[in-house]
Amino acid sequence: MGDGWTSEGQRIMRELDKLQDLLVKVGFQEGQKYPDGTSLTDVAAWNEFGTVNMPSRPFMRDSVDENEEKIVEFMQSQVVDIIKNRKTAEQALKEIGAFQKGLVQETITEGNFEPNSPETIRKKGSSHPLIDTGEMRNSVNFVIGKKGG
Repeated sequence: MGDGWTSEGQRIMRELDKLQDLLVKVGFQEGQKYPDGTSLTDVAAWNEFGTVNMPSRPFMRDSVDENEEKIVEFMQSQVVDIIKNRKTAEQALKEIGAFQKGLVQETITEGNFEPNSPETIRKKGSSHPLIDTGEMRNSVNFVIGKKGG
């Protein structure tokens, strides 16, 4: 920091610099598996983008697209909290991660997706897409890491 910054100004700039260097990744982490060994990341990707046998049910993209205004407002409130010394950059990023995780889980539960096929309904006993045991929804998580890393 250059001359002329107060200690409070230096603190704010340090925290804002941390925000520039870090990011939050929301979704599924490599290695997560269903009890039968099936990769959660694979199942999430198949549902998000669809396959030859299954329509796309974009719960990740919809959670962002349908909540853009809420997300922007929440992120702005986190920056204000950093400036007002109510939290650190790391604390703000954890709250952003938890907020986004909740939006993804809400979209899985309440999203307006193409219904399951009759065969799938017979197999799992439900017409609600994306939810069978709740394992995928409950496995949504976030990590904080360095940008570019």
